Amino acid sequence: MRPIVKFGAPLVAAVLALSACGGTTGGSSDAGGSSSSGGGKNCDLQIGFFGALTGDAANLGQNIKNGAKLAIDQYNAKNASCQVKLKEFDTQGDPAQASSLAQKAVDDKTVIGLVGPAFSGESKAADPKFNEAGLVAITPSATNPALADNGWKTFFRVLGNDASQGPAAAKYIQSVLSAKKVVVVDDASEYGKGLADIVKKTLGSSVVATDTVQQKQTDFSPTVTKIRSAGADAVFYGGYYAEAGLLKKQMSDAGLKTTLVVGDGVKDEGFITAAGEKAADGTVMTCPCLPPDKAGGSFYADYKKAYNAEPATYGAEGFDAAKILLDGIAAGKTARADMVSFVKSYDQPGVTKQLKFDDKGEPSEITVWAYKVEAGKIVPDQEIK
Repeated sequence: MRPIVKFGAPLVAAVLALSACGGTTGGSSDAGGSSSSGGGKNCDLQIGFFGALTGDAANLGQNIKNGAKLAIDQYNAKNASCQVKLKEFDTQGDPAQASSLAQKAVDDKTVIGLVGPAFSGESKAADPKFNEAGLVAITPSATNPALADNGWKTFFRVLGNDASQGPAAAKYIQSVLSAKKVVVVDDASEYGKGLADIVKKTLGSSVVATDTVQQKQTDFSPTVTKIRSAGADAVFYGGYYAEAGLLKKQMSDAGLKTTLVVGDGVKDEGFITAAGEKAADGTVMTCPCLPPDKAGGSFYADYKKAYNAEPATYGAEGFDAAKILLDGIAAGKTARADMVSFVKSYDQPGVTKQLKFDDKGEPSEITVWAYKVEAGKIVPDQEIK
């Protein structure tokens, strides 16, 4: 008869902890994980944030990262024995940097999915590599419609694209502002030009002049002259907040009272800083993003508690994108291919909307809101139906 061996509590706890973290599973994957049966977990997984954390449009990327980090922190608080990390890929909003960083994300097998890319230009540069590697990328902010037409199996976005935002902006210009003469300006970026072209096409004969500027440009006097000469009632600008703020300041300095309407890339406090509070007042901003205080659950309060600030543009969408990936990890989808399949079939309520995707990776629910700058603050104006 063999002797009875008694295991002490510390040893039992260690065995249980090892089991919980997948240490006893026999499977492996391209993400370094266990099988996707849902029974095992991999405790060496990361979710990547892919977007600008420095550079001229860094505020928008920081907002997304904060939302994603909040979701991860909440997950980790409930899964102390099996933590998920956030890995940052700072593109500076530069497509050229995005391309090389995409390869780094692909090569890190602990990265199971990405929140991003944040912008359309970097999406165009990076997403082909993610698709080839089978690494899922859920963007909370890249809105160029063409991104969904490339046949990428790993591309998803949680907000409406510019095929919705552009016509909504045009409708606001015509119906709310009653503008008869509109000048359309873009910054030549993948996002800015794409959105401006849709607005221009929708407005038709109401567009009396167009202009193109460049990112990092600081002198907009030729554009201001063109706006004045056209006798414009409204100006639509497609681009990001750094240049838009300077344009609005120079319009104001020139005595122009023309209403400036901008897209979601300008919806940031950085616009008010660049323009000055007085000049920025009255600017209209469109965004296929939900006002943060209308987000579901306790997101608004949780964000304020975590960061001592109100959630800004794309923060709630960043939270939703990360939550989808975290739900996949919780379900045991620790192989990249399995995570792609999980996201493709995902259908759960998020804080911004019901999160469900069509066969191109587009969201099933779309809303576009107009915001206004009032007394130095960006406030919701109305949903554009």
